[in-house]
Amino acid sequence: MSFIKNPPLLLLLALSIFFISGCVNVPPVTSGIGSEQIYPGQKYSKHLQVDNKKLAGRLHISEIKSRKQNDLLQVNLSLTSTYKKSLQLQYQFQWFDQDGFVIEAGKSPWQPLELHGMQTTTVESLAPTPQVATFSLYVREVPEKFFKY
Repeated sequence: MSFIKNPPLLLLLALSIFFISGCVNVPPVTSGIGSEQIYPGQKYSKHLQVDNKKLAGRLHISEIKSRKQNDLLQVNLSLTSTYKKSLQLQYQFQWFDQDGFVIEAGKSPWQPLELHGMQTTTVESLAPTPQVATFSLYVREVPEKFFKY
């Protein structure tokens, strides 16, 4: 164990381990975990994308209604919290054509949403083009530091 007696060698070893561990790929927080992966038995889970696993376990879509309005898909869904405390959230619709390609990606703004404990609320939107065949609802939690009091 000659490197213990040699401080520069010990420092070099420690720095090498530090830099190697820094190269690990960490997925982004808003990677969009499908709730279908977490709760595969839920009826509408394929339509809900959540930014983290913990939040995905606290939300589900309990009902979806849709219709055509002037050739545009109108969606009305019920989002339910199974958590006992309030959640500060944002949501965004993502629209897809019949082949599964995204339509007008990133043009739908994030909307604020506060869900109180065990509450169900209605979220609705209108597709941007007649080519829309289906959708996903993306939901993310708002960090506490961004709350406005």
